[in-house]
Amino acid sequence: MVESNITLDATNVISILNDSAVSVTDLGGTDHAVAFTEIESVAECLLVGVETTCNCSAGYTFSNEVCYSESSNYSCCSDITCTKNVSYITPLCIRKVPVFINGSVSIAWTQDAQDKLETKFKTLNGFKSLERLGDIFAFNVSLDVIFETARLQEVINTMQTELAAYIHVDTTGLVMIEHPQCKVKYQSNVVLRCMFNEATDNAGWNMSTETQRFELNEGSVVKLNRDCVSATMLSCVEVKLAQVTGAWQGTYECGFTKGSVRHRASAYLTVARLPDTIQVTSVPITGDCSEKETTDLIPFTVTATILKTNSTYTFTSQHNNVPIDVPTKIVPDAGKKFCQEESSDGVKWPNTPTDDTVIDRTCELGRVGYKSRTCKGTTWDSVFNLCVDEKLAEISNAADDFLKGLGATESVALDIFSGLTNSTSGSTGDGDNIADLTASIGVLDIMAKASNNVPLGEKILPNFVNAASNMLNKTWTQVNDTVVHKMSSNYLESLEGLVKNINVNMSNSSPNYSTSNLDLKYCSGENCNVEVFNISVYVNKSNGLMKTVGVKHLMHKLRNTFMNSKITDLLVSATTNSSSSHIKMRFPATAEKKENPHCVFWDTESRNWNNTGCKVVREANGSGVFCECNHLTSFSVLMARGDVSSPALDIITYVGLAVSIVSLIIFLIIEYLVWSAVVKTKLSHYRHTCMVNIAFFLLLADISFLASIEPSILSADMCLALTVCKHLFFTVKFSWMLCLSSMLVHQLIFVFNPLRKKVFMYFSSLVGYMFPIVIVGSSYIYYKYTGKDYYNPDTCWLTYERLLVGSLHSFLLPIGTILLTNIFSMGVVVMTLLKSSQNDSSKGDEKDTARSIIKVILVLAPVFGVTWSFGFCLVVFDETNGGYQVFNYIFTIVNSFQGLFVLLTGFMAEQKVKDELRKIVFGNKGSSDSTKNLTSTMYTKDK
Repeated sequence: MVESNITLDATNVISILNDSAVSVTDLGGTDHAVAFTEIESVAECLLVGVETTCNCSAGYTFSNEVCYSESSNYSCCSDITCTKNVSYITPLCIRKVPVFINGSVSIAWTQDAQDKLETKFKTLNGFKSLERLGDIFAFNVSLDVIFETARLQEVINTMQTELAAYIHVDTTGLVMIEHPQCKVKYQSNVVLRCMFNEATDNAGWNMSTETQRFELNEGSVVKLNRDCVSATMLSCVEVKLAQVTGAWQGTYECGFTKGSVRHRASAYLTVARLPDTIQVTSVPITGDCSEKETTDLIPFTVTATILKTNSTYTFTSQHNNVPIDVPTKIVPDAGKKFCQEESSDGVKWPNTPTDDTVIDRTCELGRVGYKSRTCKGTTWDSVFNLCVDEKLAEISNAADDFLKGLGATESVALDIFSGLTNSTSGSTGDGDNIADLTASIGVLDIMAKASNNVPLGEKILPNFVNAASNMLNKTWTQVNDTVVHKMSSNYLESLEGLVKNINVNMSNSSPNYSTSNLDLKYCSGENCNVEVFNISVYVNKSNGLMKTVGVKHLMHKLRNTFMNSKITDLLVSATTNSSSSHIKMRFPATAEKKENPHCVFWDTESRNWNNTGCKVVREANGSGVFCECNHLTSFSVLMARGDVSSPALDIITYVGLAVSIVSLIIFLIIEYLVWSAVVKTKLSHYRHTCMVNIAFFLLLADISFLASIEPSILSADMCLALTVCKHLFFTVKFSWMLCLSSMLVHQLIFVFNPLRKKVFMYFSSLVGYMFPIVIVGSSYIYYKYTGKDYYNPDTCWLTYERLLVGSLHSFLLPIGTILLTNIFSMGVVVMTLLKSSQNDSSKGDEKDTARSIIKVILVLAPVFGVTWSFGFCLVVFDETNGGYQVFNYIFTIVNSFQGLFVLLTGFMAEQKVKDELRKIVFGNKGSSDSTKNLTSTMYTKDK
C-alpha cells in the first residue's frame, strides 16, 4: 500500500522492487533473501478523503471476500469499479479462473425463465454470461471465480421454488485433476487423482470411449482410493489401473457430489495400444509332405484378423530366416503315425500327426469361437466344440469387464443376469451345446468373484436363480467325466459365492426364490428354521442372516469318491454371517432302510466330499435322517480319523481340561517347593525330572488344545501354529514317559549297576527333546513341500485320509511305539513283584501281592500314558462298530483328566512329598515313617 498526496503510477512504484533487496523471516526466526522473478500490479485503490475507488488489474477480479463483504454492501463483484472502502480486505483481487456451470431445467424454456435464471446467477461472484444451449432445457453459465457449493446450492433452491421445476447442475473448473500427460505404456500401472477443496458427500469415477460410458468400481484392474485428502484439499478420489491395455484408453471423469451439485473434471488417457485379440487362420490347416519331394513347397494362405477398432495398426511380415508364428502343422514323413483326413460336421480335418491338436476357427452363423480335435495314435478324438452363441459371448465379455471394475454397478449386473437367463432358457436334451453351458458357468464364476468387491442387491436374485436353474436342465453330455466334475464343482462354488454375497432386505418379509432345480430361502433372527425341497434346515445363532439353497440334478455330476457311497438327488447349501457354525438338517427317509447314510460337506480344496465336523442321527421311526455339522472339537479328535465330537464329549473335554490344567499348575508349584528336600538321591532326581517334564508339557498341550477348541474363529496361521504346538507338546510328553519307564526298568534289571546321572541326562535330553522336534519338524516339512495337507482347518489337528495316509500317522506311529514300550516296562514291574512274592521265605500274603500289583498299575498307567491305548481303538474300529462310542467316551474321560492323575501320582501317592509339604505349610518338623513310599512298590514287595 502506497500512501501519498499526489497521484502515482502503479507501474512506476512496483518497478522500484526490481532493484530492492528483500528478506523475509520464517516462523522459526530465520531470515531468507527473496528474489522476485515476476512483478505485476494485482489491484489499485485510490483514496481521496472519504471517496474510494478500487479496480482489479487485467486478468484479475474481486475475491469472494470482497464481493460478499458487508462493507461493500455485496456490490463489489466481477470487473466493475468498486467505490467502497475494501482496500483492507485480503485477498483483494484474485486471478481469474474459468469456471462453468452446466445445467438443465425440467420445464419448457421461456424468456421469463431465462431472465430469472440470469438474474439469480448474477449474484454469484465472477458471473460472465448465461447461455442457452441447443437443447430447449439446457443452459451454461460462465464465471471467473471459484465459488463455494453452498452459494450455488442456495441459487438452485431458490430458482426451483420460483420456477416450480427441478434444476440439475454440475460444474467444471473447480476440481483439480492429476493424470499422465503423455501416452502410457501397454500393460503399465496408471494412477489418476482428483482433488476438491470442500468436503463432499461422495465421489467416483467414470470412463468413456467413443461408443460407451462406464462407471468405475472396485475390481481386478480398478482400485479406488478415497483416503488421499490433504490439509488444503478436503476431498480426494484416486483411481489406480493395473496392467492397462488398449481397452482402457478413453476419457476419465471424476466427480464430487455435495447436495444436488456435482463438481467434475476429466482427462483423456492415451495407451500405447496393441491388439488384445488376433485371430490367425491358415489354409490349409496342416501341410502333408509325405508324398512330395523334399524340395517341393506347399502353399499356405495365412490370415490375421484383428477385431474391429478405430485404431490404425502396421503389420510387417518377414520370411527370410524369420519364421512366422502361424498354427500350421507339417506331417514330416510317412513313417510317423498320423490320423487320416476326414470330414465331420462340415469341417475338414486334415492328415495330422499323433498327439497334435487341430484348431478350426470356423463356427456356425451366430456363433464365435473355435472347434478343436486331437489325434491319438491313428484315431481322432471327438470334436471339442467351443463355438459360443454370440449374445452369450457378449454377456461373458461384459462379465469380464465387470470383474475388472469397468461398469461394475448393480444395474449392469442386472443386465448380465437377465441376458444369462435368456441364453440358458433354450430347449433341454442331448442337443445341448456344451460350449454354451461352459460359458454360462463361467459367467456365474466371474460374477461370484466380482461380488466380493461390488455389493449386489436382491434385484438380481430372480434372474440369477432362473439362470442357474436353467443350467441344471441341461444333460451335461458331450464331454468326459473329468470335465463334468470340474464344471459341476465350479457351478456349486459360484452358486454358493453369489448366494452368500448378494444382499437382501429382511425388513419387510423373508424373500424366497424357487424354481424346478433351486429353492432359495432366507431367515433372520436367533433360531432360523427353513425348509427347501422337503429338507429342514435349522441354525441356532445369536444374530445375523441364514441363506439356504436346495439344489436338484447336480449331485450325480459332482465327483464322489467318499467311502464308495451312493449319491442322492438333493444337495443343501447353508451359509450364515453369524458366529455360530452349528447347523442341523433333516433329510427325507431313503428308500433303502439298510443303507448307511453319511453327512458330508463339499471340500473346495480337494473338490470332493468330506465328513469332518458332521455326524448322522437316524430317526427311530425311520421318517428321515438328521445331520448335524459343526466345527467344535472334542478331545477324542486327537486319535480319531476325523471330527467325532458330540455335545456330551465336548462337555467332558471342557471340564476335564480345566481340571487338568489346574491340577498340573498345582503339581508344578509343589515340585518347586519340595524339590531341594526330596531330590537327594540319583533315583529321586531321575524320577522327579521326568515327572516335571511330563507335567509341564502336558500343561502346554492342554492349553494349546483348549485354545483350538473352536477352529471357526481362528485364522489359518493361528490354526496351523496350534496344530504344530499340540503335535510337539504331546510328543514331548510321551517321550519323557518313555524316559521314565526306561529308567525304572534299568533299575529293576541292573540292580548292581546304577544308572549314572550324566548318562541319564544325555539320554533323556536326546529322547525327550530332540526326538519330538525331529518328528514334528520333518513331518511338517514333508507335507509342506509335497503339497499335501499337514493339518485340517476344521479341527486344527492333523489329517487322516486312510490307513498309513495322512499326517496323523506322524503322531500315531511314534506314540504307538512308546506305548508298547511302556506297557512292556509295566509288565516287567509286575513280573518282578510276582517273582519277589514267590521267593519270599515268609510266604507273603497273596492278597498283599495283588494289592501291590493294582497299586503299580494305578500309579504307572497315567504317567506311562497307557490310558492312550484306548485311543488306538478309535483308529482301528469303524464308526459303525458298537464298541466305537464306548472307547470314544473312555478315551475322552481318562485323558481329559490326565493332569489330575499326574497330580495324584506325583503328590498324593508319594509320602516324602506330602511330609515335606506339610512341614512347609504347618511348620511340622516331625514326619511319619509308618507309611511306605508308594514309589517303592514299583519294584519292592510291601512287608
